[in-house]
Amino acid sequence: MSTNLARRIIPCLDVRDGQVVKGIQFRNHRVMGGIIELARRYSAEGADELVFYDITASPEGRSVDSDWVSSVAEVIDIPFCVAGGIRSVEDARKILQRGADKISINTPAVQRPGLINELVAEFGSQCVVVGVDSVLQDGHWVTRQMTGIPEQMQQTGHRTMDWIVEASQRGAGEIVLNCMGSDGTRQGFDIGQLTEARKRISIPLIASGGAGSASHFVDVFIQADVDGALAATVFHNNKVPVPALKQMLSAAGIGVRL
Repeated sequence: MSTNLARRIIPCLDVRDGQVVKGIQFRNHRVMGGIIELARRYSAEGADELVFYDITASPEGRSVDSDWVSSVAEVIDIPFCVAGGIRSVEDARKILQRGADKISINTPAVQRPGLINELVAEFGSQCVVVGVDSVLQDGHWVTRQMTGIPEQMQQTGHRTMDWIVEASQRGAGEIVLNCMGSDGTRQGFDIGQLTEARKRISIPLIASGGAGSASHFVDVFIQADVDGALAATVFHNNKVPVPALKQMLSAAGIGVRL
């Protein structure tokens, strides 16, 4: 990993029915606020980028509702990434033309891995993020798809570490590793799993799932050497304000954009 790049702090906004929601281990979602108000707040607070997940798009067999993407682009001046049911170059183009800087694919990439190559060929690696939902099963990390609606969640047949290597070889510019066992628990990031992932890929790796305190961010940057850390609940409820978090990271010797 390049040490001269600032580590990124990335609030994650799970979108359903035009609202930002958050669950625990991908279940029991509750409304956290409006898309635009939260986007505006995080941009003002100094977040490095935002990620929006339209969590029911893939299970419902549709692509992201792109109307709100234009609205977000109008009110923030930081990069943002959009995910949810993006199954084709055309789907991705709509989102990017509305003002998103990156698109992220998860279930559609699992179902048709060549989609990664197609998107990279069309838009460049820097625009293409692969999200990976991972869970420990029988001693191995394995991936899941359709995670936005618990009743529709499915196994994929992929082992997590094999899949992130394949995604990077296909040209993905970044991996977001969602450690499902940690999601919403606020007990800390899954350092063990993230460390294993870090050993296998040289592209940017973003930690997701488990942030509960500022010290958890310090731990994941130092111990797992990730490029960014993504969280939702601790930012939405202001338990870990972005400006204070960045000051703490800087004091710990972790390079961040202040």
